[in-house]
Amino acid sequence: MKHEILIIDDEEEVRKVIRLQLSGTRYEVLEAADGEQGIAMLQSNPLEVEVVICDVRMPKINGVEAVAYIRREFPKTPVIVLTGYPDVDLAVEFMKEGVVEYLVKPVAKERLLETVEKALSQRTLFAGAGGM
Repeated sequence: MKHEILIIDDEEEVRKVIRLQLSGTRYEVLEAADGEQGIAMLQSNPLEVEVVICDVRMPKINGVEAVAYIRREFPKTPVIVLTGYPDVDLAVEFMKEGVVEYLVKPVAKERLLETVEKALSQRTLFAGAGGM
């Protein structure tokens, strides 16, 4: 069974690297070029996306806004933040909001896979606790 992972990042190269890192695994990658597009994809297929990987600095709807929206509207969908601009205060705020992990680009394939597995297991726990 394939698990759908949504990558929200304005850098096409970053989306490509993550897609390649997850290729050949049990994950199918969906891509959005900004928060607005990512939110639209979630709204159109809310039950299909199992984990979101979201950048912070993006045009239109940035990562802070996108993560807040996703956590509010899709609380059972785990979110991983992936940024090229580490900020300790922002990381703490994201973790308080329930983000699974705050990763800094570039992220090693093993670390990414480990974090996606962790997020997926949290989704399974949430789904088992209250259903979808």
